[in-house]
Amino acid sequence: MADPPDFCDVTSFSRIRKTVMAKAKRIAQQPRDIADCIGAYLQEGDLDGVVSMFHPNCHVFFPPDQPPGIGLIGAREVFNGFMETRPAIKSEIISEVIVGDIALTSANWSVVAPDGAVLAKGQSTEVATRLENGGWGYLIDCPNGIPQLA
Repeated sequence: MADPPDFCDVTSFSRIRKTVMAKAKRIAQQPRDIADCIGAYLQEGDLDGVVSMFHPNCHVFFPPDQPPGIGLIGAREVFNGFMETRPAIKSEIISEVIVGDIALTSANWSVVAPDGAVLAKGQSTEVATRLENGGWGYLIDCPNGIPQLA
């Protein structure tokens, strides 16, 4: 079981993790399945479902010009802005390397509003790991590729 991030209230962290994992309806059987699960949850407007696809100590580097969203709270903040529009995610996996319970993936992706407008797109790099439920989830999510050194 992962420890809460240093900045997180332990009670809030535990409550969020229990809520998220209890509501998980989908389990990514392979790392390449994570984006499809997130896309289904987005279209349903299910923010807890989206967050269930992330490791409790995840770092989400989106938007690329902002500090990363850290942990489940950070993942929630990153995806909250997409909930009202219920967009579709189109993801094409380019590569996937799995070593034990860790995986590295890359994909071309886009987030498309119901009216067809592209809300965001990029080429991602992710590190995925096994979650408590036995499925896969993102530990490091870089939707626009690995951030450049400052």
